[in-house]
Amino acid sequence: MVEAGIGRAARITFVATILAGSFLLFLVQPMVARMALPRLGGAPAVWNSAMLVYQTLLLAGYAYAHALGRIRPLYQAVVHLGVLLAAAAWLPIGLSLAAGPANVTPALWVPWLLGASIGPLFFAVSAQAPLVQRWFSIASRGSDPYALYAASNLGSFGGLIAYPLLVEPLLALRAQSWMWTGGYVLLILLVLACTLRLPRAATGETARPTSAPATRRRVLHWIALALVPSGLMLATSTYITTDIVAMPLLWVLPLGLYLLSFTIAFAADRSVADLLTRIAPITILMFGGVMIGGFNESPLVNLAIALTLLFMVSVALHSQMYRLRPEPDRLTGFYLAMAFGGALGGVFAALVAPVVFDWTYEYPILIFAAGLLVPQVFLTARIRGLWVTPAKRRIAYAVVVAVLLVLAGLTFRGPTALFGEGHQGLTFIGIAAIGIAAVGARPAYAIILAATLVMFGGWRAVELSLEHGARTRSYFGVYTVRDGRGVRELDHGTTVHGIQFTGSPVLERLPTTYYAPPSGIGRAMGALDRLYGPQARVGVVGLGTGTLACYAQPRQRWRFYEIDPAVIRIARDTGQFTYLKNCLPDPAIRVGDARLSLEREASAGLDLLALDAFSSDAIPMHLMTREAFATYARVLQPKGLLMVHISNRFLDLEPVVAAVARDGGWHAAKLYYQPPKYTAIASASQWIALSRDRATLAALAKDNGDWTPLTPRAGLAAWTDDYSTILPLLKWKR
Repeated sequence: MVEAGIGRAARITFVATILAGSFLLFLVQPMVARMALPRLGGAPAVWNSAMLVYQTLLLAGYAYAHALGRIRPLYQAVVHLGVLLAAAAWLPIGLSLAAGPANVTPALWVPWLLGASIGPLFFAVSAQAPLVQRWFSIASRGSDPYALYAASNLGSFGGLIAYPLLVEPLLALRAQSWMWTGGYVLLILLVLACTLRLPRAATGETARPTSAPATRRRVLHWIALALVPSGLMLATSTYITTDIVAMPLLWVLPLGLYLLSFTIAFAADRSVADLLTRIAPITILMFGGVMIGGFNESPLVNLAIALTLLFMVSVALHSQMYRLRPEPDRLTGFYLAMAFGGALGGVFAALVAPVVFDWTYEYPILIFAAGLLVPQVFLTARIRGLWVTPAKRRIAYAVVVAVLLVLAGLTFRGPTALFGEGHQGLTFIGIAAIGIAAVGARPAYAIILAATLVMFGGWRAVELSLEHGARTRSYFGVYTVRDGRGVRELDHGTTVHGIQFTGSPVLERLPTTYYAPPSGIGRAMGALDRLYGPQARVGVVGLGTGTLACYAQPRQRWRFYEIDPAVIRIARDTGQFTYLKNCLPDPAIRVGDARLSLEREASAGLDLLALDAFSSDAIPMHLMTREAFATYARVLQPKGLLMVHISNRFLDLEPVVAAVARDGGWHAAKLYYQPPKYTAIASASQWIALSRDRATLAALAKDNGDWTPLTPRAGLAAWTDDYSTILPLLKWKR
């Protein structure tokens, strides 16, 4: 079959160019973020900063494509080929700047680093989609080019999925960079082939739009429809990567679904898009409440719900954008508005929200905005009859308000688990019933959605925000201080990062949770005097609440390495936790990424180094590589002891440490402590002790037989700065 005015071969050329450009564009995103982790500290927020850079560059590329569309098509192609060739000076891909200054916030330094490293390349490739679609419309003499945008996002989705599943497990970073370089050369050849398909007689007048321009209201509507899914995608990424691991495998899930939504929304076959759009309001209402409730007993179920919610919102709003699309001659302006909305969503979620909010308020705000924007139709004719006449509509509103007041009273009197026994289970059923009946009546639906977000967690979030010092947010996450009966707890995300007893001077000095005396680190601290004498030198990576400080003895020398100044304030300055005040009043604290700080330390300056740098339950991968362990070996004396905390709900990290120990000449043993039952005094913990001196490990285990050898995994290579993958480590049966 042949398109009007264009042959099959020409069509394939344009589609191949679209696919190749989008594939390369979204393959480079996780690749460069992965390159940046060893330099930037491995925080999940690195990905949001990276996404903000990408969205800004995408906006610039679309603006360039829009401006270029006013000249003769053949000249457009010549200019674009020149831009592609000029950007090739940044090949092969790599990070172009050194580590950031200590006094510069990562929120500013990370975008600068990524922009300087791949900015020109990303800018050049990002203009591919709108430019090539416009060229296709000209070459085919008016054929609808929007279906090519579905192909573009299919290529983008393919690039994202290929990275964690194929590229990262099989290729080191240097090989990845050269592979991408080869793809870029192929892309230039494909653009040249498209250039040869452009009609030579086409003039600047041919390229200029002739249809009526969009109204200002319509453009603002496009921007809003693009902003909400973009911001929600970043908010979902923060939720996922904070609690599992800061690595591309999980970063790409929200972005991949976001891109896949474009493929569905812009497809010529409207059946799937229309079906998902129709049920999206119900999904937003039900799943939005679940996510804001923060019920973390089943984190993998929550992960699936969060991704489903994002996908449904993205399909519905992008489908609405497709319905409101202009004629093909106004295509580049449409995509420019879309890119501008996406960039605004990135700015809101990655820059504004962490500064303005002390909790992830952007998440419920964006869910509510999605509910306001999503297309709605009455589910049945009978439901429609409840809202079309004034008299029935007044009764319906009165019923909605009455039901919400009753449910709110139940919820605020006794909140319990959503799907367990208690009032919130009843609340969920009640809201589902009136919410389904309100779909199509947008004001009533908005009231019910707002009430849902408040009742299922919004009010508790506000209470904590109003409580002085209870919650702190930084570039690295959200910290919550909770008071219980005689205990005070610090949570990072959904993970406990320290518990201290209150009200008793003796109990306030007691190390608890993962650091209790029976744990691996507790026993190592108890052996310090025996192993290294009374003047032992101790380093701790990760301050937390400062719990380990209460193992310090008067003549010992301690120093902590902490990346987040907010944690230092909580542990030392606010008075909420007194481990440091009571046990080590003036500790040496190195602020910044621990690995970079340790690289500046003198050799053989420590007897014991404890590695406990976790962001919520996420693993900073750059601290677990062969190069990182070489740094630890240098700063430890020859008989020094390295203690690595590997407790994790999602990953089995023992094989990683075993592989690094094998390659680095370390002797290693593990102590997995399981208390009879969970209490504030002690919790289950997994610690690995490593030393370059076999006798040191033997002395550590001399009085205790709980230390056992590590269990390596056949075929698992040690992580390096150039290569790592978590696929073999996932606890699938969690």
